Amino acid sequence: MVSTLAGCDAAADDTADNSPPPARELVDLRSRILAYTTGLGPDGDYTPPGDAARTRLAEGVGRLLDGDEGEAQRLLSRAGFTLTRLTDTASGRRYDEIAARSGPARRWGRLYLNADSEVRWSAQVPHPVSDRDTELLGVRLLEGAPGGSLVLAGAHRRAGSEGAADVAHREDSAFHAVVVELQKRGVPGLQLHGFAKAPDRPYEAVVSTGAAQNALGEATALADRMEADGLRVCRGWSDRCPLEGTTNVQGRSAQQRHATFLHVELAPRARGDGFGARTATKALTELVTAWTTG
Repeated sequence: MVSTLAGCDAAADDTADNSPPPARELVDLRSRILAYTTGLGPDGDYTPPGDAARTRLAEGVGRLLDGDEGEAQRLLSRAGFTLTRLTDTASGRRYDEIAARSGPARRWGRLYLNADSEVRWSAQVPHPVSDRDTELLGVRLLEGAPGGSLVLAGAHRRAGSEGAADVAHREDSAFHAVVVELQKRGVPGLQLHGFAKAPDRPYEAVVSTGAAQNALGEATALADRMEADGLRVCRGWSDRCPLEGTTNVQGRSAQQRHATFLHVELAPRARGDGFGARTATKALTELVTAWTTG
């Protein structure tokens, strides 16, 4: 497996010089993203990127955020990723897509950045399909508020071996590399998870700050919005809640960097379609909109 990854990195290095400008496409953004996650399953292959690929990916994302499109393209190509400027047919908004190429790299994930304004917040989906409809919720947030980014894992959390694809608890992933780069630049993060309803989990949402413990005001405001609209919320800072995300590695990174990080677990009723999902989406959209204007 190591030789395969090394081969991917080496092949990318050989073709990286003089990279062309990013390709441009007119797409239905929601369909494009959900088509990528369709079919992700626990039996899928997954091998994490090597150190060099993760470093170049983070540097490429940083250069793109700085407006250096050419250097971003060069670094991303060397890391095994493509950069494409998308225009969404539904809204007319433009987005930059950073997507891993074919082969083993295809399951390293994707990043979508609003290209029409400064990036002011990120929605993070570490367990697409496994936490059903969190990928759809992430897309809705990206569509519903300006200044956003969507960090999307590219494999089912049980793909690969020994938890390799559980990117919320692994630092050796493209997902983690991107989130950390955003945290370094002060971009607040909202990480979306899903849980199954059970007698010991009589909630629609569990809101917490994970290990970060530095976004209590935002977390309280979010919980208040949800409860005002009829969702039962467990507050990780004052209640005894399951699934508070204290072992989440992106939350721990946020703690180290004094970055804003919210960890939100949602029951099935608060994801997908239906009143509960619309209520949760509305509250979360108001949160990220506040980050945009704050």
